[in-house]
Amino acid sequence: MSVSTAVPILHEPTAIPILLILGTIIVMGFYVGNNMKLMKLPSLIGYMIFGILLGPSLFDVMNVTIQKDLSFITDIALSFVALSIGLELKFSILKKLGKGIVSIIFVSTFVSFILVFFVVYWLTDNLPLALIFAAIAPASAPAGTVAVIQEFKAKGSLTKALYAIVGFDDGLCIIIFGFSAAIAKYYIVAETGESVKNILSVMLLPLKEVFLSIVIGTILAMIISVLARKMKKEGGFIILIFGFTFIGCGLSEIFHLSIILTNMVMGIVVVNTQPHYLVQKFHDRMVLFMPLIFIMFFTLAGANLHLAELPSLGMLGVLYILARSAGKIFGSSIGAMFGHVEEKIKKWVGLGMLSQAGVAIGLALIAKYEFAGLGRVVETVNGVDITSGDKLGTIVITTVTATCIFFEIIGPIFTKIALTKAGEINAKE
Repeated sequence: MSVSTAVPILHEPTAIPILLILGTIIVMGFYVGNNMKLMKLPSLIGYMIFGILLGPSLFDVMNVTIQKDLSFITDIALSFVALSIGLELKFSILKKLGKGIVSIIFVSTFVSFILVFFVVYWLTDNLPLALIFAAIAPASAPAGTVAVIQEFKAKGSLTKALYAIVGFDDGLCIIIFGFSAAIAKYYIVAETGESVKNILSVMLLPLKEVFLSIVIGTILAMIISVLARKMKKEGGFIILIFGFTFIGCGLSEIFHLSIILTNMVMGIVVVNTQPHYLVQKFHDRMVLFMPLIFIMFFTLAGANLHLAELPSLGMLGVLYILARSAGKIFGSSIGAMFGHVEEKIKKWVGLGMLSQAGVAIGLALIAKYEFAGLGRVVETVNGVDITSGDKLGTIVITTVTATCIFFEIIGPIFTKIALTKAGEINAKE
């Protein structure tokens, strides 16, 4: 670069470097999240609140441009979350718990989907929006439930059931989201009058996505397992985890697959084919860096929350909370009844499934980015055209982030109540 080119740069406005913002998010977010424990709230609530402070709604440090520059963090975080979920889904455990647990997972998932779909469609008369909200609704937050179980040393059949359910229902939710998003895109693109494939062709896309995700995830799992068994350096495990997770993410992008499904399949294959000592090494290494991933991910999610939109979304948020809660509680009870599980599981399992955070916010962020620019122009703000796809993404991420804060507050509380009522937590605790 010549010397002369440096002169005008001195007169241009100085933008805050991305790395400075990222470093601030990591350090400050950690302390803000840590202080949430004083209020007996999960750390991720602090991360999201910190993100709101930095976002366009308040100080605008993380404006729309910077959010776009940092969007790769969402892909990375969701990839690791998916891998960690997959590593919890051991089929032998599910088999031991019996068909009753399978019944609870499927019935509660589909009842939540149906209830939220009809409520949102009734309120908004917007089919694509109703489909996306319905697809996100079944997702739960394993972290919140597991944290309560571990903190209060809960033991018993309900505890075992919750461990299995909050992992497997996220996997099912991710598959449902793939189909729902494909149908929603079909209708949004059709609004513009563009030539689109018929609905059956659109439905085949998620099937192809699921199939290819299983194939790629399985192949990656087999390769990483072979390398892991031969790995002698302790630090090498972390390198393998990062490398193969990134590869899974990159291949998913090339073939237009779900990064969540691909990496989750990789985790499922590893946990179900490899010896316990090897799987434990994966768990032990991931515990070391997942807090860092969560800080960046949830802070970015908080920055995406538009406070100005909340008043107009009030009724939608309230109805979503009520419909999802009813779907989870009554759906799990119906599933437990069909599955003939013991009475205390039938009575209390629904209360232990209300937490919602990571996967739901991740799917909401995916909806925001994948629907951006799709559909007809519905309004123009400061000379920028806002499409129906843009509007859908904003409504989904704002409502889901706001309601997740609510669910992450009440979820652990109701989980503790359920486990106490079931006699699996000492009342004095």
